[in-house]
Amino acid sequence: MRRNFLALLLICSAAGCVTPPPPVRAPRPAALFPPDGLVTQRAVLTARGREFALNGYLALSATGGRRLVVTEMFGQVLADVLVTPGGTAQVMRSSRLLRPAWIARYVAADMQCIFGDAPDAACPVERLSATHFVVQRRWYKLDLQIVAIQPGPQRPELFDEKQEAKQ
Repeated sequence: MRRNFLALLLICSAAGCVTPPPPVRAPRPAALFPPDGLVTQRAVLTARGREFALNGYLALSATGGRRLVVTEMFGQVLADVLVTPGGTAQVMRSSRLLRPAWIARYVAADMQCIFGDAPDAACPVERLSATHFVVQRRWYKLDLQIVAIQPGPQRPELFDEKQEAKQ
C-alpha cells in the first residue's frame, strides 16, 4: 500500500501543475470593415469598478481617416476624436468623464486596434466574434459591440480637422 502511494505521489509530482491555456484570439479577417462607411456601436466601459454605458459612431474614409464620436446614453458627447490618414490623433471634443489626454492616448489607440488596417501586435483586443470586441488594459475594460455597419462614402467635413462632428 505504501509502495503504491509513493508511486502515485511520484507520478503526480512528475506531471506538474496543469494551467489553463491562454484565451484564443480569433484571427482578424481581411476587410472586416468597409473602407468607406459608418459603424454604429454600443459599449460598456468598466473603470475603477464602475460601469458606463456608451454609444457611438465611427466614420471611416477610404483615404485612411477615422472620426469617432462617443456619447453617453442620453446623447451627450463624451469624446470626439479624429485620426488623420497619417495616424495623428486629434481630440476635437472632450468631457469631464473622458479627458483630452486620455482620449488621445487610449481611445485613439483602442480605435486603431479594433478598426485599423494593420493593428499592432501588442493591441490588447480580443475579437470574440465579427461584431464583438473586448479591450482589456490595466486600468479599464471596454466591451464593444457593433450594432450596424453602413457602407458608403461619408461627409467630407467629418474628416476636416477644423469642424466638430454633428450628431
